[in-house]
Amino acid sequence: MTAMVKAEGVHKSFGAAHILKGIDLEVAKGEVFCLIGPSGSGKSTFLRCINHLEQVSAGRLYVDGELVGYRQKGDKLYELKDSEVALKRRDIGMVFQRFNLFPHMTAMENVMEAPVQVRGESRAVARERAISLLDRVGLSDKAKNYPSQLSGGQQQRVAIARALAMEPKLMLFDEPTSALDPELVGDVLDVMRGLAEDGMTMIVVTHEMGFAREVGDALVFMDDGVVVESGHPRDVLTNPQHDRTKSFLSKVL
Repeated sequence: MTAMVKAEGVHKSFGAAHILKGIDLEVAKGEVFCLIGPSGSGKSTFLRCINHLEQVSAGRLYVDGELVGYRQKGDKLYELKDSEVALKRRDIGMVFQRFNLFPHMTAMENVMEAPVQVRGESRAVARERAISLLDRVGLSDKAKNYPSQLSGGQQQRVAIARALAMEPKLMLFDEPTSALDPELVGDVLDVMRGLAEDGMTMIVVTHEMGFAREVGDALVFMDDGVVVESGHPRDVLTNPQHDRTKSFLSKVL
């Protein structure tokens, strides 16, 4: 079976800063894949490479068997046009640390926007799906509220509904709860648990070790741009093999 995401020797540099130093990993379809590690270890950069918000400097990244950002002819790689990249990006939902909602649009309008603008869906069809997605994230009563009228946790759940509105085959979460007050974290994690139960393939950069242990199928500990340790979340979290992993977990668990 084709992996949903496959990274082969992925490097990323920004000028002299070498952020990713040869990442090799595979994410199976339907898997919840958690990435943990200290700030600056390259986790968010790797996520951004998956949907080509950043270009890889070397190596190859595949999503559902297709090269990300390039096409191959013979042994040469050709960069895709922006329009082709945008087309492929539609299949990948991304939820950021900051909610990035359109402040001048209601929750409902935020969720409807991309299907109408990007996919040319009718407003009626988009509205129908938006109603059902807001219900799914527990916010059907907030459809007419603007972001400024919502708590951080509610805004993040609208952001998840907005990403789901494009019916992606892969969801990327970049520390989706780290900007939230502690009592709001649970609601967002519950929505993510529901997605996992529905079989959505998810890559989650997180500091929520309980979520990783409970919901994750695989876990990778990254540090300084490399994969230090990987395995089943329970094994890595309860019995880390590498000194660097032990030291990190002793500070966060």
